Amino acid sequence: MSQTRTREPGELFGSRMTLFADMLSVGLATTVACLPLLTAPAALSTACAVLRGAGEGRPATAGRYATLLRRRLGLADLAAGALALAVLLLSTADLALARTGLPGGPLFTRAATVIATGAVLIGLRTCARPESLTGWRRALRAAAHDTVHDPGGTALILLALVTAAAGAWALPPLVFLTPGPLALALTAVDVRLVARRN
Repeated sequence: MSQTRTREPGELFGSRMTLFADMLSVGLATTVACLPLLTAPAALSTACAVLRGAGEGRPATAGRYATLLRRRLGLADLAAGALALAVLLLSTADLALARTGLPGGPLFTRAATVIATGAVLIGLRTCARPESLTGWRRALRAAAHDTVHDPGGTALILLALVTAAAGAWALPPLVFLTPGPLALALTAVDVRLVARRN
């Protein structure tokens, strides 16, 4: 026999849709916070923290997201954003140069693609780590370890990233909502890993 729960005042769709709605609102807030580009890692890290809090009974709202982001955004977060942007620009430039017909270009393109994909996966896992709220170095070390030692989780994150990119490519307005599902996937993989260790 299934248990039914009465809806709270103002709850339109019932409890099953609450996390979905929260994820979309946090995703939209993350998109806005990512617009300066340098704030992207901090914005995604904050989204993961807010969605992780939903599993612990804390509200996962855009207001809580804005409060957490405003409280934590500092020089280290901007430096992490500058580093991520520099790696992205350098990878793009390298891949563009490799396609110009230089000797060894195809081999370099494959190697650079593998390295760039690994860097993106480690970066995403870094944002999902709870330590990223207070310090990027510890989170980066733990994420690099998890990327190598949890291949299943890494494959899930790659799949989530490909799915988000495909959805945004197929329907461009979805690009504004993709940070929400991506942050939820990153958080779920991290929570799954912690639960498996305990």
